[in-house]
Amino acid sequence: MTLQASLSLLTEDQLPEVVALQERVIAVLEQPEFLQSLTNEEFVYILRGNGIMAGAFVEGRLVAFRAMLDPGEDDEHLGIDVGISQNELSNVLYSEISAVDPDFRGNGLQTTLGKWLMEHVKKDRYRYICTTVAPFNIPSLKDKFALGLRIKGLKVKYGHKLRYILFKDLQEPFCEKTSQQKSLLMENTEEQQKLLEEGWIGEYIERQDDHWYVIYVK
Repeated sequence: MTLQASLSLLTEDQLPEVVALQERVIAVLEQPEFLQSLTNEEFVYILRGNGIMAGAFVEGRLVAFRAMLDPGEDDEHLGIDVGISQNELSNVLYSEISAVDPDFRGNGLQTTLGKWLMEHVKKDRYRYICTTVAPFNIPSLKDKFALGLRIKGLKVKYGHKLRYILFKDLQEPFCEKTSQQKSLLMENTEEQQKLLEEGWIGEYIERQDDHWYVIYVK
């Protein structure tokens, strides 16, 4: 049976529900380091117009939310990491936190909210979507690929955390026709970084013989 959820943009009035859901999600995480949680102040910053935030409701209860953030003048701007020019950094949105109530996992709510948000981004204001994902955070990587983001970088961010940097151009989606393809083990950081520096793009991931591989194209 398909879950019937209603989607809508969230407002500052719904902050208590958002915070409560984030705490509920954190409490059951097997790998808390995978989630870059937000503070109340960061949620308020987004909800006051510095980004966009959507929620999924079932019978009036918030069961999932997803946020995109306008990073402003970020010291570690992801746009720089993926090669966006300095004068276009203001056109970048970050795909930030997403959270799904543990009771409602398995219904595709994270990706559903992501696609809904992509449709509601103000295209005259923003052109690029960037985000980071930890290697081996497989559900999050699959989600980003499903939304049309691709790997453009792999480096240490936020002090000491190794992260894939993913990117999407809302005006010019990635070309599906590629002439070269390489498959690399996800744990092989240096070889992946070398390919990325040479202009290769991580297009998807796949599991082979109990190992995860990243498929790079050029």
